[in-house]
Parts: sequence; C-alpha cells; structure tokens
Amino acid sequence: MNKDKKIKQKTQKPRPKEKVKTTPLFSRRNYLWFGIGIIVIVIGYIFLGMGDITLAPILLVLGYCVIIPISILIGEKKKKPDQKPEKK
Repeated sequence: MNKDKKIKQKTQKPRPKEKVKTTPLFSRRNYLWFGIGIIVIVIGYIFLGMGDITLAPILLVLGYCVIIPISILIGEKKKKPDQKPEKK
C-alpha cells in the first residue's frame, strides 16, 4: 500500500502546453534563390534535349552544385541596431 502512495506522489500532472513562437526556417530570399536554381536546371535540360553538349552540362552543374546549395545555406540578413550618432 505504501508503494502505491509513493508512486502516485512521484507522478506529476502534465503541464499545459505553452505557446512557442516559431520562426520560419527559410525566408523569401531562400525561396527566390531556389526558384532561380530550378529555372537554371530546367533551361539546362532544355538545352540537353536540343543536343547542346557544351552549355547544358554547365547550366546543370551550376544549378545543382552552386545555386541550390546557396539557396539552402544563405541566412537571413541581420538588421543592425540603430546606432546613436556621436556628439562632438
């Protein structure tokens, strides 16, 4: 009987969930760069379909290996706090 009381005392009621303010993972700037990367890749495949073996691989590598990773890695611009002008 004593064990049951101890177990009941140890267990606590779950706390109500607090509202957590979340920020989006990607900003508009990230999605813009991602869209540019997709457009470059599509243009690369169009040139590949037309038989161009010089420009198509360049565009595909540029899209897949440069622009898409840039769109993932760039961060949001941090705003500088307003600085007070110095008095002379």
